[in-house]
Amino acid sequence: MYLGKLADVQMGYPFRSRLEHDPQGDVAVIQMKDIDDANLVHTDEAIKVTLPRGKEHHLLRAGDLLFRSRGRSNGAALVSGDVGTAVLSAPLLLIRPHGVLPDYLCWFINTPTTQAQLAALSEGTSVRMISAEALKVLDIPLPSQATQQRIVQAAALAERERSLMVQIAAQRQRLTTHILMQHAHHIPKKAHP
Repeated sequence: MYLGKLADVQMGYPFRSRLEHDPQGDVAVIQMKDIDDANLVHTDEAIKVTLPRGKEHHLLRAGDLLFRSRGRSNGAALVSGDVGTAVLSAPLLLIRPHGVLPDYLCWFINTPTTQAQLAALSEGTSVRMISAEALKVLDIPLPSQATQQRIVQAAALAERERSLMVQIAAQRQRLTTHILMQHAHHIPKKAHP
């Protein structure tokens, strides 16, 4: 099923002028720099602004996806409940799912196969970009909600395993280095005749 049938897809809020931090601001502006390589959103260093009245429908909600429409990665980040009062800045795209589990959609968009499809959809020569219209026609397999949930759980377990394996490898390397350094510094005592 097309993404456009499962979610609303729109450009982030189009700020008319250069963003200036407002110490009195009550809305965090999520920009490309606020989404890390692991597709996690960080609002602690986001610019704060005061959003004009009547623009509250632009505020992010838990379950929204933030999509990098340009750059080397076209990943999606899932908005959790702890993002606070925030708005997404253009050129990022906002995906608001309504016919699919947000976690499942985020997982699907970030898979290597889908990322390859998205790379083929990107337009431009120097700065590759994926338009909202191109994203809307992305074909999304739609299993039952229970299956979507199981896929999300299995993907989370696989990611947890990957993370633990990286930690284990790092610990093993530290231990090996420590043992080898002990051997390097151990100078055998000469036997007295």
